[in-house]
Amino acid sequence: MPENPRLALARGQIEFAREYTLSLIEDIEPDRWFEMPAGATTHVGWQVGHIAMAQYMLSVVRLRGKQPEDAELIDKAFLRKFLKGTTPTPNNNSDASGYPPPEEIRRVFDGVHILSLKETAQATEEQLANPVQAPFVVEPTNFGSLLFCSAHEMLHAGQIGLLRRLLGKAPVR
Repeated sequence: MPENPRLALARGQIEFAREYTLSLIEDIEPDRWFEMPAGATTHVGWQVGHIAMAQYMLSVVRLRGKQPEDAELIDKAFLRKFLKGTTPTPNNNSDASGYPPPEEIRRVFDGVHILSLKETAQATEEQLANPVQAPFVVEPTNFGSLLFCSAHEMLHAGQIGLLRRLLGKAPVR
C-alpha cells in the first residue's frame, strides 16, 4: 500500500531538516561544541541536544507514548538538560557544566532520529489525526506535531549556522 501523502510530506521534511543540520555540524570539532563565542547565548552542544530532545517528544512520544526501553536511548537527565527554557551554560576551563560529552549527545541525536523515522513510518491516519497540545504547526494534531518537528529543527539549525560563523567556520549555504 502506498504511503499516506501527508505522512510522506512530514517525514520528508524531517529528513531534509536532519540532513541540513548534519551538514552544519559535521566539521565542528567536539572540543568546540560547548564554546559560547562573544555575543552568543548558546553553544552547539545545547542546540544538538535540544533538537534530539524535541524530536523525541514531538514525533515519538506524541505518536506512541514513552516506552521503558526509550530510557536506554534518551534518559530523563538528558531530557531535563535540554528542555525548552533551560539556559545553555558555557564551557569553563574544559568543564562542560554537566553536559554529556559531544559523542553522547550525537549518539542520542542520531538514535532518536532513527527511532523517529521508524515510529513515523508506522503511523496510521488515526494516529496522525489525534489532537495534541501546543507546540504544533498548521493544526493541533500529531500531523501538526510532525510538521513542527522539522520546522523546529530548522529554527535551531539556523542558530547552529550562526554559531558556525562565530566559531570561524565558513557558511554551509
